[in-house]
Amino acid sequence: MAVTALLDLSLDPARLPEAHRVLAETLVATRGFDGCLDVRVTADVEDPAHVVVVETWQSREHDAAYRAFRASPEGRSELGTVLVAAPTLTVLEQLDI
Repeated sequence: MAVTALLDLSLDPARLPEAHRVLAETLVATRGFDGCLDVRVTADVEDPAHVVVVETWQSREHDAAYRAFRASPEGRSELGTVLVAAPTLTVLEQLDI
């Protein structure tokens, strides 16, 4: 079953153009990762430095494999250099109700 991952980011407001560039570069690998069905980037209308990346993964296993990749030396990105707080990740499954 597909899952949706919400990655809540607090970008450095003084470095938004650079942060957007780094995020775009980072998401190239995300979009190309096995099991990635969709990636959208949304910004808070009141605070453009507050960004939520909405990812759809084919399964929990695909999402877990991606998170393991990002935690490895090969998967590290420069995203941490443009954040002012630690990111928050929430993984959601659709309920059939």
